[in-house]
Amino acid sequence: MRTLSSWLSIPAALVATALFPVPSAQAQSNTGSFQFTIANIMRGPEVYGREPTNVRWSADGQWIYFEWLEPGSDWREDPKPFRVRAEPGAKPERLSQAQMDSAALSLSGGVPTRDGSRRLITAHGDLYLLDSNGKARQLTETVAAELDPVFSADESEVYYVRDDNVYALNLTTGLTRQLTNIHLAGEGAAAGSAAAGGRGAGGRGARGTQGGGGGGDTISGGQRGALEREQRELFGSIRDRLAQDSARRAESEAAGRPSLHPITLGPGERVAGFSVSPNGKALLITTVMPAQQSRGNPVPNYITASGYVEDIPGRTKVGDYQSTGRVAYVNLVNDSVTFLNVAPTGTAAPFTRVLGWNGDGSEAMIFATSTDFKNRWIQSVSAGNGALHLMDALHDSAWVDGPCFGCGGWYANGTRAWFVSESDGYAHIYTMAADGSDKRQLTSGKFEVSAVDVSRDGKDFYFTSTEASPFELNFYRMSVNGGARTRVTTRPGGHNVTMSPNERMLADVYSEANRPPELFIERNEPGAEMSRLTTSPTAAWLAFNWIKPQIVMVPASDGVQVPARIFRPSDVGAKPNGAAVIFVHGAGYLHEVVNYWSPYPREYMFNQYLASKGYVVLDMDYRGSAGYGRDWRTAIYRWMGGRDLQDEVDGSRYLQKNFGVNPERIGMYGGSYGGFMTLMALFTAPKSFGAGAALRPVTNWANYNHGYTGRILNLPDVDTLAYRRSSPIYFAQGLEDPLLIMQGMIDTNVHFEDSVELAERLIELGKTGWWLEPFPVEDHGFVRPDSWTDEYTRIFNLFEATVRTGKKGMNPVMGATGLGGR
Repeated sequence: MRTLSSWLSIPAALVATALFPVPSAQAQSNTGSFQFTIANIMRGPEVYGREPTNVRWSADGQWIYFEWLEPGSDWREDPKPFRVRAEPGAKPERLSQAQMDSAALSLSGGVPTRDGSRRLITAHGDLYLLDSNGKARQLTETVAAELDPVFSADESEVYYVRDDNVYALNLTTGLTRQLTNIHLAGEGAAAGSAAAGGRGAGGRGARGTQGGGGGGDTISGGQRGALEREQRELFGSIRDRLAQDSARRAESEAAGRPSLHPITLGPGERVAGFSVSPNGKALLITTVMPAQQSRGNPVPNYITASGYVEDIPGRTKVGDYQSTGRVAYVNLVNDSVTFLNVAPTGTAAPFTRVLGWNGDGSEAMIFATSTDFKNRWIQSVSAGNGALHLMDALHDSAWVDGPCFGCGGWYANGTRAWFVSESDGYAHIYTMAADGSDKRQLTSGKFEVSAVDVSRDGKDFYFTSTEASPFELNFYRMSVNGGARTRVTTRPGGHNVTMSPNERMLADVYSEANRPPELFIERNEPGAEMSRLTTSPTAAWLAFNWIKPQIVMVPASDGVQVPARIFRPSDVGAKPNGAAVIFVHGAGYLHEVVNYWSPYPREYMFNQYLASKGYVVLDMDYRGSAGYGRDWRTAIYRWMGGRDLQDEVDGSRYLQKNFGVNPERIGMYGGSYGGFMTLMALFTAPKSFGAGAALRPVTNWANYNHGYTGRILNLPDVDTLAYRRSSPIYFAQGLEDPLLIMQGMIDTNVHFEDSVELAERLIELGKTGWWLEPFPVEDHGFVRPDSWTDEYTRIFNLFEATVRTGKKGMNPVMGATGLGGR
């Protein structure tokens, strides 16, 4: 643990060098005015800048709007709205919120008519109809927000959502009709209710198809029906309420007013989304039902304005009761509702998405997965009767996922559908007829497709792909019929493209390995010249000689070549010190070895800093990382810390063979999943490493969340082997080398509980030479530069005192290494 004596034992020169190190002569010649210190590096976006985000075009294509900050902006500042003329050499201008609000109507987007002459948009919570000249007609002006507008099939009406109900507005007469009457549990007079667990709830005078309770006077069958009959028999208040409902409906019908039978949702159930058929005949409602019996894990916050410890509400743990969802089909013609069984296996579907209606509104497409994450279904829903038809199914013995998971839509006037699937092992574009027949695979090969869209004229797909290189992202165009693909962006690096409304120009957020993302403009033509519109880093940062690390292939013990980035002392004009460090990226499923800006910018700079001090640094895309297809993604199924850790052990062997580094002089560090891997390395493969820094690590996977862990390890009460062999806490007895554990105490992702439990385990095992360093005000991702500086100074000191010197002996009380200890 951190003690005053441990800090006093650190040589003053070492502390000063770590916090404000003096660059080497070679480094100084390349730094310009940039101070190459840990403290300066850990200023993060204050020095390397903010990435332009939320990029949008004006409707006329003359302006590009985005969120950003000028170089050198304080770390506390939030991104602000900017705009820049869509022409080479233009300079961004910051907008006030008032200016941004006034520009809302001029931005592209919204729902166009078929001929493109008008657009439906939402601005400030109201609906507007814009013509091709930008002239606006305001359709609503209410306190409530109007959302999700769509045109009817004949474009005479607008359907929209307000306060969890759907309305229709006639564009000629201005008449507004309410189409649904949805009540939350306990509201209104409806008697029916839905229970958690995916059971159907009736409503609008119709019976649910999944054994649901009735609404109005309807009684369902089975256990729920028996309970409802009992309630009516026992309680006069229930009988009186039902009688009042019937009387109100009769009075309304006698007066000629429309009567909408209520749809009553279950306790805690909320509407997640609506999707109205353009023909006005049907409506799909998706809901979320929180798990009533689940137990959250609160996170204590010790540094508070009140001076009292305050609990932050925390997530549940894997395997606990989970929220579910339902899909209701509402027939707007006969005023009936049916809850759909969108999971053909009969199980609840935790992830459900409506992918839209076809052109004439006769069918909708629904994407759903199973509760065990191993099945994915795409189904069509008939607007006429709510009938489901299975269009495509995918099963994975591990779990279904991949880039563009849940992507899909209609094209060819709604006669065909497209979607992205890993069915051949890589994420590719598929199409099929509306009935699921004539399935075609349009892209193929050992690369992945993401961010797919259909051109305005419906003739082409635009998408992002790694086809040119697994380490690059490029923008492509391809006919909806398949065939040759045109690579539009050709400069090596990473491209994130937003097309102009007429699709002739591209706003491209582009980056290279040693340059962060900037906004560029270019024509939508292969190899068109790119013009940079933003400069995000400070001038001092840009003047520094940031390297592009070489990508190497590390031979794995199973014969596979594992991609890695390498930072060598010779790359920065430094002399090797005989030691090495392996950085392990977090998130598990993340692409780190790329020829564009790293997802870990501070670590990119820190790794170069380590190289300048003589360390060889290896940064690997171990098995389980993103970017290499299904088999790579699922190689960790039922054993995290198995094949992925073996790749890191093979990385140690690579460093031994190619750089002559003794394994006891190889350190490891990483955060989150990288922290977990560091623990597994020191506990289960100590002969391959000499020291490690585990940041915000998972120590017991039974403590982590359901969505991530349940996919990879199944459930802890079902697959005990997977959890036991994947959790570092069960292997803590294997610790032989110095270990530094660091975590934010208000971490709402990986709870501080994990580090505390591991500390107690190490104490009970009598282990020495380890430290737990808490950061009281930090969450999972640190925010404050002083916290970042403190954390990475300690990492550097660890490596300086251990793997650099090759010493393992440690005084368990005073911390002879200069780090403190137990």
